[in-house]
Amino acid sequence: MKKIEAFIQPEQFDSVKKELFAAQIFKMSVSQVKGCGQQKGYTESFRGQVVEINLLPKTKIEIAVNEEFVQPTIDAIVRGARTGNIGDGKIFVTNLEQCIRVRTGETGKNAIG
Repeated sequence: MKKIEAFIQPEQFDSVKKELFAAQIFKMSVSQVKGCGQQKGYTESFRGQVVEINLLPKTKIEIAVNEEFVQPTIDAIVRGARTGNIGDGKIFVTNLEQCIRVRTGETGKNAIG
């Protein structure tokens, strides 16, 4: 069992979701977050003051998958999120020790579905 976290450009979310659905991956959690990476932000003028904006809006997608869905999930996210420009995002894959479906009490691989 793995947890896949992807940080992508907000405007790419619909494309990523479409690719995930095409890969038969339907379960996900999505959050609007702010962060910075290699982009380092930008500056703008606000009421005569120069303001540095270094936390940019991102969309965070979290998906728990069984082993056989790890690579298809990563491939779908990359296909949907890649524009070739700086700031396309990052994907992190971590091990899940345990998963429990609250409704049924199922655990492990069966709980992820």
